[in-house]
Amino acid sequence: MRRLRAPLFLARAVYRKRRLRDAARLLPLLGFFLLILPMLWQRPEGPGRDVVYIFVVWAGLIAVAALLAPGLGGSEAERDEGGDD
Repeated sequence: MRRLRAPLFLARAVYRKRRLRDAARLLPLLGFFLLILPMLWQRPEGPGRDVVYIFVVWAGLIAVAALLAPGLGGSEAERDEGGDD
């Protein structure tokens, strides 16, 4: 008798949802790197450009998080359906 095996590939929706969760997990690391970057710049000028840079990065992180957030929601049944995480 043959045993039924699970499909080799995930359904497209489940795959995209997992990649979206991965992107959301990496967003704080990207933000940390981008916010620390001005400390590596060796410039004798005042903090004018650095403040603008930090504000732009901060606003960009908020925008990216807002774009990722709707796709992260879902019922627990949908999350459990995909298998182990």
